[in-house]
Amino acid sequence: MAKELKELTTREENYSQWYNDLVVKADLAENSAVRGCMVIKPYGYAIWEKMQRQLDDMFKETGHVNAYFPLFIPKSFLSKEADHVEGFAKECAVVTHYRLKTNPDGTGVVVDPEAKLEEELIVRPTSETIIWSTYKNWIQSYRDLPILCNQWANVVRWEMRTRLFLRTAEFLWQEGHTAHATESEALAEARKMLDVYAQFSEEYMAVPVIKGVKSANERFAGAVETFCIEALMQDGKALQAGTSHFLGQNFAKAFDVKFVNKENQLEYVWATSWGVSTRLMGALIMAHSDNNGLVLPPKLAPFQVVIVPIYKSEEQLAAISEKVAQITTELKQLGISVKYDDSDNRKPGWKFAEYELKGVPVRLAMGARDLEHATVEIMRRDTLEKETVSFDGIAVHIQHLLDDIQTNIYKKAFDYRASVTREVNSYDEFKEEIEKGGFLLCHWDGTPETEERIKEETKATIRCIPLNGDKTPGKCMVTGKLSAQRVVFARSY
Repeated sequence: MAKELKELTTREENYSQWYNDLVVKADLAENSAVRGCMVIKPYGYAIWEKMQRQLDDMFKETGHVNAYFPLFIPKSFLSKEADHVEGFAKECAVVTHYRLKTNPDGTGVVVDPEAKLEEELIVRPTSETIIWSTYKNWIQSYRDLPILCNQWANVVRWEMRTRLFLRTAEFLWQEGHTAHATESEALAEARKMLDVYAQFSEEYMAVPVIKGVKSANERFAGAVETFCIEALMQDGKALQAGTSHFLGQNFAKAFDVKFVNKENQLEYVWATSWGVSTRLMGALIMAHSDNNGLVLPPKLAPFQVVIVPIYKSEEQLAAISEKVAQITTELKQLGISVKYDDSDNRKPGWKFAEYELKGVPVRLAMGARDLEHATVEIMRRDTLEKETVSFDGIAVHIQHLLDDIQTNIYKKAFDYRASVTREVNSYDEFKEEIEKGGFLLCHWDGTPETEERIKEETKATIRCIPLNGDKTPGKCMVTGKLSAQRVVFARSY
């Protein structure tokens, strides 16, 4: 049973199938009866909850508060901002009626044609429009600003090709929407939240990211500027892990949101929006996991330590459980989450396989002989290394071990990214190198035409224009025209 539990397609054999197998077998999520939608299972949702809790704390530390806005948006709202409607029109789910009725022959139900809505409603793809129609009622004076709101919600974008966590018709996310009196305040807000996302990704997810600006072609629909963090997965493809948008006054103008400034003059409000989603679950899986299953950073694992007893009698189990209770108390006092699996419906080998598959950072195994020698066997999930440790000081030892695991999996991801990040100077070289995956640092002439040509011919996109790093000008690899700096290209999810 343990072997059957762990059987995964290997990354080398088929990376995409490995990912799908892992999501399902590790009990993270599964496809639902609704096409393109997923069921997030308890273990997967526990990881998302830890992400959510940490991010929510970080948002509140920066002065933001949570609110909630309607799931349904009047269709007319979406059309008020031209770029916005163009960007989302093909992904919108539309509600046209509000009632069903039974067929006259008694078989099934049909839409009641007499229950047609006066105005069709869009199921929320993003909330800028409904929120800015609300902010119009909240803002009259500079004294009402800034507004720093965030909401945790679900959204619907009608995707035709879906993959669990990475791209689904419905997904969970948070979306911040802020209103400011000046352009500089709004820009500072957008950059601040980008830094929050980068800090979360690197310190908690253990995923290194590049902070940058999106090109005009890749910019959020309705934004003046889109800032992003870009991560690299183990197959050499990029994943956009978070975005923060400077919206200028576009949505304020669309919904006529004005305020009286300190000089007693009327002007439009400045705006930002920013968000991350359950796509981060996909990043977490693909950045660290291996052919044995998940590898979770301790800071986000549903439980950081699992203890499995090995016994032949109820007396042995009772003695082991007594010692485990002491160790568990010590660990919890240090803020370490623990699960003691003394269930009798599965053998220890099965349990070892399950917790390895689920990526529990540290596993303790304790039998009668361990109890006799006052020792316990410890295995760390990231390297699969085992050691036998004395009971004395074990809680502090595990605390240091968890810190080391968190650091190690970040370093492993960072070193991998460094190994597949390289500079490319000619288009011919680019076409060869892009097949190998990774981040390619290239000069680009800044035109959407050149960008589109590269995308069509190689399926690679500009992931971002880095905010940090080499700013040396050069010549575009395609046209030879002047380039302000190197940008990051990659194929992506």
